[in-house]
Amino acid sequence: MRILVTGGAGFIASHVVDAYVAQGHEVAVVDNLSRGSRTNLNPHAAFHLGDIQDRAFLATVFSEFQPEVINHHAAQMEVCRAVREPLFDAAVNILGSLNLLEEAVAHQTRHFIYISSAGAAYGEPRQLPVLEDAPIQALSPYGVSKHTVEHYLYTYAGLYGISYIVLRYANVYGPRQSSKGEAGVFAIFAEQMLAGIQPVIYGDGSKVRDYIFIDDVVRANLLALDKGRGEIFNIASGVPTTDQQVFTLVRDLLGRHEMQAEYAPRRAGEVERIYLDISKAHHLLGWSPATSLSLGARQTIAFFERAAKSLPLAV
Repeated sequence: MRILVTGGAGFIASHVVDAYVAQGHEVAVVDNLSRGSRTNLNPHAAFHLGDIQDRAFLATVFSEFQPEVINHHAAQMEVCRAVREPLFDAAVNILGSLNLLEEAVAHQTRHFIYISSAGAAYGEPRQLPVLEDAPIQALSPYGVSKHTVEHYLYTYAGLYGISYIVLRYANVYGPRQSSKGEAGVFAIFAEQMLAGIQPVIYGDGSKVRDYIFIDDVVRANLLALDKGRGEIFNIASGVPTTDQQVFTLVRDLLGRHEMQAEYAPRRAGEVERIYLDISKAHHLLGWSPATSLSLGARQTIAFFERAAKSLPLAV
């Protein structure tokens, strides 16, 4: 298949690109490198530097590559920035996605894999674990923008026959995770502790999230090429984990037992407690997570330890 991956220089999508290439697919990457890195790019995938907000740029990429499948990871992903700049958030996440859908229609792209957000869309859930049909009650513009595109996908499927699948990610972690922004808590804690910086937890440490390892997320993206058409799936571990548990896990793996967290006020727009029901993905997609938090954390922290050792020494 010819697969166009947006955001393919970023943490999650670069792993997806690697897996698609390894399966023998022809892959092209679109990324503006605002958050991604050239070091994450797969040498066997064509790279197009540009922004999904630029329709003319996308038209050129589609004309040259003629993708059969779009895997859409590119996004404005910071909750706090979305609260500060809702127009920018909507421009990237909604209008940028519409640009892709319009080009997909124009070039007869047959399948669209859309990466959505679980926690940001569901908001503060009424019942745990959260099912895919739970009420959407986003607490931030980011959650609104990510969910809005799901409605457009349904509409475009009806109007133009484009097939689609939605993967609602929980909190993804693993090697290559970026500490820029606010979501990469494993990366943030690891890099801070390795640098001797006091880590900060927003809230009292009891905030609950659902962490899923990158390898498990990649498997969902592989299955999404052929299965689950027209469906929405939670991609998560289904296990509740607090901020304090993550902090302690990272600290112990790094052997920095003397370090203590600093606590700061919780940030606007953040959900306090969420974890997801993943039974639908198991039954319809044939997917289940295979990596425990302890194993995934060890692999992740080992990556950041290697990265820290490769940094040039200060003079």
